[in-house]
Amino acid sequence: MYHTLLTNRYLTSRVIPFIAVAAVALCVALVIIVVSVMTGFLDMVRSSGRTLMGDVIISYSLTGIPYYQRLITHIKKLPGEPTATPVVDSWGLLKMPYPAGDHKETETVQVWGIEPEGFAQVTGYADALYWRPYDPRELADMAGNDPRRILNEPPIGETRTAAQRLENDALTLHDPRSNRPGIVLGVHVSEGNERQSDGSIQPVGIWWMPQFEVTLTMLPIDTGGGIIPQPANKIFPVVNEFFSGVFLIDDTRVMIPLSIAQEMLELSEGRLVDSKTLDDQGLPTDIGVDPARATMVLVRAAAGVSPDELRSQVQGAYESFQQELEADDTALVKPPPSGPAGRVSIRTWEEQQAAFIDPIEKERELMRTLFSLVYLVCAGLVLSIFWAIVHEKTRDIGILRSMGASRLGISWIFLRYGLVIGAAGAVAGLGLAYLVVHNINAIHDAMGNPPVWLAIGMLVLALLSLGLTVYKGRGGELMPVTLGALVTISLFGVGAVILLLKERGGIVVWDPSVYYFTEIPNTMDTFSAVTTMAGAVVFSLIGAFLPAAKAADTDPVRALRYE
Repeated sequence: MYHTLLTNRYLTSRVIPFIAVAAVALCVALVIIVVSVMTGFLDMVRSSGRTLMGDVIISYSLTGIPYYQRLITHIKKLPGEPTATPVVDSWGLLKMPYPAGDHKETETVQVWGIEPEGFAQVTGYADALYWRPYDPRELADMAGNDPRRILNEPPIGETRTAAQRLENDALTLHDPRSNRPGIVLGVHVSEGNERQSDGSIQPVGIWWMPQFEVTLTMLPIDTGGGIIPQPANKIFPVVNEFFSGVFLIDDTRVMIPLSIAQEMLELSEGRLVDSKTLDDQGLPTDIGVDPARATMVLVRAAAGVSPDELRSQVQGAYESFQQELEADDTALVKPPPSGPAGRVSIRTWEEQQAAFIDPIEKERELMRTLFSLVYLVCAGLVLSIFWAIVHEKTRDIGILRSMGASRLGISWIFLRYGLVIGAAGAVAGLGLAYLVVHNINAIHDAMGNPPVWLAIGMLVLALLSLGLTVYKGRGGELMPVTLGALVTISLFGVGAVILLLKERGGIVVWDPSVYYFTEIPNTMDTFSAVTTMAGAVVFSLIGAFLPAAKAADTDPVRALRYE
C-alpha cells in the first residue's frame, strides 16, 4: 500500500517529475513525427509509381515478346481475370519547339508505345493526365491563374470544354485536327512547364505544349539485338501531358501509339524469309509470318490479389503460353524462356523499381535508428532526476527501512515511479505527434504565410510578462525575475520572428519543386508509434534501475543520521 502512496506523493508534490514527463513526451513525439513523414513519403512514392506501371511487369527489352496478344489471353484466364496491356519501351531523342529560331533544344526521353484504352485499364493513366476535366470542388482549390481553370470553361456556344477534348485525344493518342497520331509528354519533359510553390504546373510564356509539335527520333534494333544504323524520325502533335507524381517518370517519359512505336523500332508484323533458298525471281523464299512484338506486358491484379501472388500466377501463365507456342508448328518464332535461367523478367512493380525505392527505405531505417537514440536521453533524464530524488529522500528511505520495508519494496517505489513517468510521457508524446502529423500541412502553410494576429498576440503576452516580472522583482527575489525574463524574451523573440518571416514571404520547408509531392504526408505510422512508446517506457525503467538499487541499499542507521 505504501508503494502507491509514496509514488503519488513524489509525483504530485514536485515540479521536476512533470519536467521529466514533458522531456519523454518530446522525445517520443520527435521520433513518431519524423518516421511517420518518412513512411508516408515512401508510401506516396509507391502508390504514385504504380500509377503508370501496374502490379506485375513481364519484360524482354531486346527484341520483344512475340505473340504477346496470346500471352495476354492466357493472363486474362487467371483467377480473378486480371487485366493486361502490351507496351513497347525504348529510348529516343525529342526535338522540342523551343526556343524561337532554327536551333531547337533536344531532350533524351523514354518512349512508351501503348494501346491507350487498355493501358488506362491497367494503370492510372487517365487520372494522371494533367489537362483534363475536373469537378467543381477540385477547380475551387486551384489558383486563380491556373490554366486548367480556363480549359474547363466551355467557349461561348460550345458544350465541350478544351479539357474534355484534350482528355479524349490523350485516350486515343490521335489528333483529330491534323488526323495524325499524337504524343503525350510527362509534365517535366518540357522546360516550358514551371512548377509552382503550390505544386501546380504553369506554362512559361507561350510554351504550352499541347499547341505545338515535336520530332521523335528512335534507333531500331534488329532480331539479333544490334542497332540498325538508319534512325526513324516522326513528327507528332502534342495532345496532352501527364503527371504521375514521380519526377523520374515525369521528367523523361513520353507516350505514343503502340503501332507507331512498333513501326519505328521495326517490331511490327513482317515476313520471314529463308536466305539459303531462292524463289523463281532470285529472292529469298518467303516462309511465314514474323509476328509483332512488345517489350513489356503490364498486368493489374484483380481485387484481393497481392502483387506477389499475381507474379506467381503470371509466371505459370507465361510457361503455359510458352508450351503452347512450342507445340504450334505454325508459330515459326518461339518466345524466349523465363525463370531464373531465362531471359524474360517477370517482376512486381517494387522489384522493377527497386533501385529507386530501396534507397528511400534505407534512409527511413537510418532516420529511425538515429532518432531512436533519444531513448538514451529518456533513460539519462530519469536516472539523473531519480538520483537527485533518492539523495533528497534519504531520511524517508531510512525511516521506511527501519520500519521493516524490504529492499525489494523500496526499489519498487522508484521503479514504479519511472514506469509512470515513461508511460505518461509516451501517451503525451503520442498525442502531440498525432496533432502535429495530422495538421502538418496547415502548420506548413502557416509557416509559409505567418498570421499577423499570432505575432501581435505574442508581443502582447511579452508585455504582460514583462509587467508581471517587474512587479515580482520588487520583492527582491531572484527566481521570479529570472523566469519572467526568460518567458518575456522568448515571447518577444517568437513574435519578432513571425513578423520577420511575414515580411520576407514566409518559409517553405516542403517545397513541391524539390519533393515533387504537393502535400506533406500526414498519416501516422502506427507500428513506429507503438514501438517508440514501448521503447520510451522501457528506457525510463532502465534509467530508474540505478537510483532504485541505490535506494534499496540504503543503510537505515546511516540514513537516519543523514542531514
